[in-house]
Amino acid sequence: MKTASAVLFLLLICCGLPAAAQRDSTRHADTAVRADTATLGLPDSLLIADSLRRDTLVIPPPLIVAQRFDSIVWKLHPFFRFDSPLRLRESVRVVAGKESLFYITVGLLLLFAVVRNAFGKYVVDLFRLFFRATLKQRQAKEQLLQSPLPSLLLNLLFVLSAALFLNLLFARFALGSGYSFWELMGYTALGLSTLYLGKFLVLKLVGWIFGVSEGVDAYIFIVFTTNKIIGMMLLPFVVLLAFTGGVTAQVGLSLSLVVLGSLYLYRYFISWTTVQRQVRLNAFHFLLYLLAFEVVPLLLINKVLFRALG
Repeated sequence: MKTASAVLFLLLICCGLPAAAQRDSTRHADTAVRADTATLGLPDSLLIADSLRRDTLVIPPPLIVAQRFDSIVWKLHPFFRFDSPLRLRESVRVVAGKESLFYITVGLLLLFAVVRNAFGKYVVDLFRLFFRATLKQRQAKEQLLQSPLPSLLLNLLFVLSAALFLNLLFARFALGSGYSFWELMGYTALGLSTLYLGKFLVLKLVGWIFGVSEGVDAYIFIVFTTNKIIGMMLLPFVVLLAFTGGVTAQVGLSLSLVVLGSLYLYRYFISWTTVQRQVRLNAFHFLLYLLAFEVVPLLLINKVLFRALG
């Protein structure tokens, strides 16, 4: 028994020696973590918080969508209830056409039709007096002067048709692209109105100063009569330039310039023959007047327009 006890004691001692020599793995892992912490220079609390932050699942807040009033009404309606209604959205249609040209052209034609049907005799006398087709010129002139309403309407027709004609010329030669159609139309009509109103006032003042009011009145009557004729003659050319293209538009433009040039030359001719019978005026002085009051202002206006619209 003593021998068996001694052998068992030795065996226990031999088994305990390897166990004492084995390293603790838990302690080694803790040492490695501390070494990494020391290397990074971070405290243990930050590492633990970072690990907790990574492990935590972040749940985003629910998305709240604002509902329209009609959707709420349909959902709570006692008789008609729609859980998932469909809403159709309408987009604004942008049309880049010639609607503006169409409306203003139709308006000018309607204005001319009203004047022609309501004051037909006035229009006939106007053409007869302008082209010297009647011998009773003084009587026809007095009748025209006694009709202010058709005269005003035809002056308005001249301003609008001439402004539209100039706008079509600007568009053809790529001028005034920075302005809209109605802006350019308004500026052109305002410019023509200001030009002829200023001309009327200046001629009246000159006639009063030099004592030739009768001759100046005759010249003013011829100028505004020519304007009325031009306002009516421009209507077909406006239609051609606005709604045609290519060779047709080019022919319409050429014919319109020829007609305008002929009307202005004829106006200067009848102005000279009419004023000369009432005022002693030689051809040289009349030529100076034309250059000073007709040609030079047109050249200045042309230069200003090309600078402003080019």
